[in-house]
Amino acid sequence: MSRVVTLGEVMLRLATPGFARFQQAMPGSLNTSFAGAEASIAVSLAYLGINAAFVTALPINAIADACIADLRSLGVETKHILRTHEGRVGCFFLEHGANQRGGNVIYDRDGSSVAITPPSAYDWDAIFAGCEWFVISGITPAISRNAAEVALIAVQEAARRKIKVVCDMNYRTKLWHWAPPLSARDLATRTMKTLLPFVHVFVGGISDATAMLGIDHSDDLHALAKQIVAQFPNLTHAAFTLRDGSTSTAQCFSGALYEATSDTLHTAPRYTITQIIDRLGAGDAFTAGLIFSFLQNSTLPTAISFATAAGCLAHSIEGDYNYSTRTEIETLMQGDGGGRVSR
Repeated sequence: MSRVVTLGEVMLRLATPGFARFQQAMPGSLNTSFAGAEASIAVSLAYLGINAAFVTALPINAIADACIADLRSLGVETKHILRTHEGRVGCFFLEHGANQRGGNVIYDRDGSSVAITPPSAYDWDAIFAGCEWFVISGITPAISRNAAEVALIAVQEAARRKIKVVCDMNYRTKLWHWAPPLSARDLATRTMKTLLPFVHVFVGGISDATAMLGIDHSDDLHALAKQIVAQFPNLTHAAFTLRDGSTSTAQCFSGALYEATSDTLHTAPRYTITQIIDRLGAGDAFTAGLIFSFLQNSTLPTAISFATAAGCLAHSIEGDYNYSTRTEIETLMQGDGGGRVSR
């Protein structure tokens, strides 16, 4: 069976109940779960029957134990997660948006284990044994200078073993502050341009590409994809999530996939989501759906349709992880999006 490895930070997510604001919910109870882009991708792939491994560093304590147990319960391989005597579990606080009010995330990740554990601590030979695809995101190098070094070594080690590398850009302006006086955007651009020469599949939203790569072709998706590939010739594909949001709780969602060799852009159906339960993790579900389709040797139109349907369904599930089955995703692809009860 093909093996996919993802590397990044998994965090404790603390969300206000419903659509309450922080000031309304605290003091009081917050909903807790675990989250993180690369962990979320691994969970989605495992849920789809893929041999998916997640690599990170976590402290030796009960919270980290619970996190690992949660990942294992979902079928994710965790044997290469490092346990450290230094550092902590990172976390973030989430306030869901509603209607015209946007959501809000407050990060608390400084000094987390993955932020301070050096690249030399990871056993790359063991991590990449039997690996066919490796996944990283633009969030990991945003955490700290050390995490950026880990990300760079990881993609270099994957490339040395001829493993396909996927990078989900995920620009987070609140995180890129470890090299003052550089601005978040300048630091992100400089850092990601060192990683992308080792990447085969670029994934991101249009805003991710324009913000992190300094490319302004948001009005012409084909031209944007061509320019990204022109900057980084190792890329074989560029995939985009496409959003048209009227409010925080109602949006249209689609996707597009560009193939460099044929210079073709394939677009997916456009889904109207009138009630977003949870937006976080939808892009991760999209990325996982794309990788799954590549592993199935799907045609490119099928691949982008499957990825987009997976991302669409993720909006209906609370938490970062996408608990949608392959059957549910394929049913939506076939046009059955009526939300009928399965009896």
